[in-house]
Amino acid sequence: MDKAIEKTIDIDKILKSKIGSKVKYIPRFATSWLKSIIHEDEVNRFLWESRNLRGTEWLTECVHYLDMTLEIVGLENLPDKSDGKLYTFVSNHPLGGADGVALGSIIGQHYDGKFRYLINDLLMNLPGIRPVSIGINKTGSQSRNFPQMVEAGFQSDNHMLMFPAGICSRKINGHIHDLAWTKTFVSKSIQYKRDVVPIHFGGQNSDKFYRIANACKALHLKFNIAMLFLVDEMYKNVHKTFRISIGKPISWETFDKSKTHKEWARVVEDEVYKL
Repeated sequence: MDKAIEKTIDIDKILKSKIGSKVKYIPRFATSWLKSIIHEDEVNRFLWESRNLRGTEWLTECVHYLDMTLEIVGLENLPDKSDGKLYTFVSNHPLGGADGVALGSIIGQHYDGKFRYLINDLLMNLPGIRPVSIGINKTGSQSRNFPQMVEAGFQSDNHMLMFPAGICSRKINGHIHDLAWTKTFVSKSIQYKRDVVPIHFGGQNSDKFYRIANACKALHLKFNIAMLFLVDEMYKNVHKTFRISIGKPISWETFDKSKTHKEWARVVEDEVYKL
C-alpha cells in the first residue's frame, strides 16, 4: 500500500484490542489470510479517499464505489420528512454489508441524515459511518449495555433503521432467508409510538458463504466465522443491480395484545418477504 495512505483498518491492532496479549499465539499466516479476506488494502484505500465524508454522504459514496444500481419500488411509501413523526424502518439482511450501506444512503438522503443504525461494533472502526450508528457488541463486555443503547436510540429524535435478524440471511431449505426476527423493534416501536416501515432488499451472497455459515451451525461454533467473509462477499457484489421494495407504514397500534411481541415480529417479517 502507498505509504501516503493512512491505515484505518489495521487487523493487527484490532486483534490486539479484542484478545490482548493472546494475539502473539496467532500464526502469521493466519493474520495474512485475514487481511486478504477482508481486503485490508482496498478498504483502507477507499477509506482514505473518502476520509472527508461522514454519515449519509459517506454511505452514498460507498454505493458509488461499489457501483450498485438500486431499483427502488414503493419510494412513495416513505413517510414525509416534515410530518413530525419518527419511524422504525426494518429490513431483511441478505448481504450483511452492502444492503445496509444502500438503505442507509436512501433513508439518510430522504430524512436529511436523521436516522441511526444498530450495527456490529466492529463497523465503528469506519469513521464515515459513526455519526449515524450505534455500535453493539452482543457477545463482549459491552453486551450488558445493549438494552440501554437501544433505548437511547429510540429516545432520540432520529428515525431507527434495524435489521431484526441481527445477522445476515442464511440459505434455509434452499431459499435465502433471515433467521427469526427478534422482537425489539416491536416492543420499542410500541413504547415510543413509532410506526414501522417494512423494507425488502433483494440479493444474496455466494454459495460458498452459505456453505461456511451452515457448516458453522452444524459444528455448533459460537464464533460467527461466516462474518469474516462479508467484506469479500461485498466485493463479489460490485456492479450488480438490487431491487428494494418499500412497504406502507404499519401503525404501532396494530401491535395489540392479540399476539405476543415475538409473534408480531414474525408477522412483519412475513410482510417484508411478500414485498
